[in-house]
Amino acid sequence: MNSLGRHVLVDLYDCDPSLLNNLEFVLTTMKRAAEVAGATVVETSFHPFNPYGISGVVAIQESHLAIHTWPEHGFAAVDLFTCGNNIDPWRAYEFLKERLAAAHGTAMEIHRGIPDRLN
Repeated sequence: MNSLGRHVLVDLYDCDPSLLNNLEFVLTTMKRAAEVAGATVVETSFHPFNPYGISGVVAIQESHLAIHTWPEHGFAAVDLFTCGNNIDPWRAYEFLKERLAAAHGTAMEIHRGIPDRLN
């Protein structure tokens, strides 16, 4: 489908809790996921929570990647929102699934900005 952007909503289950609670690892992994997808990283903002969990966003020239972790549940929710034809959010999904040691994941793609609905 032709659209301005692709938004892949990801749930990763049974991840390694120690990875999900490691701020430097999550930040580095998310930046690398953007690069694997073919995106250009512009800026990052990540925040660790007490006693555990991390929320963060990687702003990319082509939109953003965001993550929220629940180490106590071995779960991560990830948004991969990309624009342009040269970026592949599914490559980022596979990379994150492997790096976070997820036993399984689910993902769905939503097309954003359908051209025939725009002015």
